[in-house]
Amino acid sequence: MSRERVFRRKANPLHAAKITEVDWKDADLLRKFISDRGKIRARRVTGLTPQQQKQVATAIKNAREMALLPYPSASRG
Repeated sequence: MSRERVFRRKANPLHAAKITEVDWKDADLLRKFISDRGKIRARRVTGLTPQQQKQVATAIKNAREMALLPYPSASRG
C-alpha cells in the first residue's frame, strides 16, 4: 500500500518577473526571499534555480552589509 507523491514544481518568481540578474540594491525584491526572522529561504521554498539561489544569497549578504536588510534575529525562549 505505497502512496506515490506527486510534487509540483514551484513557479520561478524571477523568471515570471523577467529578471535576469539580481541586484543587492533591489531590497523589495530581496525581501521576498528572506523569512520574517531575516533568514534566507531555501530553494525548495522559493522555487529558484541553483544559480539564481546563489545570486540571491550573495545579493542578500551584500544588502545586509549595506544595512538595507536585517540580519537574522535569534529568539531566546
